[in-house]
Amino acid sequence: MLVRDAMSTMVLTIGPTHTLRQSARLMSARRVGAAVVLDPDGCGIGILTERDILNSLALNQDPDHERAGTHTTTDVVFAAPSWTLEDAADAMTHGNFRHLIVLDGREPVGIVSVRDITRCWTPARRHTPAPTLTA
Repeated sequence: MLVRDAMSTMVLTIGPTHTLRQSARLMSARRVGAAVVLDPDGCGIGILTERDILNSLALNQDPDHERAGTHTTTDVVFAAPSWTLEDAADAMTHGNFRHLIVLDGREPVGIVSVRDITRCWTPARRHTPAPTLTA
């Protein structure tokens, strides 16, 4: 199976000047764990994740004043729609992250997450009850 088969094509994009609170609200409303940060005057394409927001809060930073651009990961590994899910999972494992921005040429066309890959790899579990543990 390929990344194009698993990725979400509804990509949340934000700008670097969004506050972390605005970013978190948008991510929560869309029920996504990451937003693509588009900064044509700066780093180009980056990603802001739940973990980035959590790390900022742990440092007692004010989410109403902290900007997405300050917390954006700009050293991004991008996937292509033609990658296999194994390629994507390998990149995530080696890079220790849970989301890949999918590019078609230079344009973001989707995001694939660990959850997306898991859903594709475990379709039979959707209809099979979880095993029960016996002592």
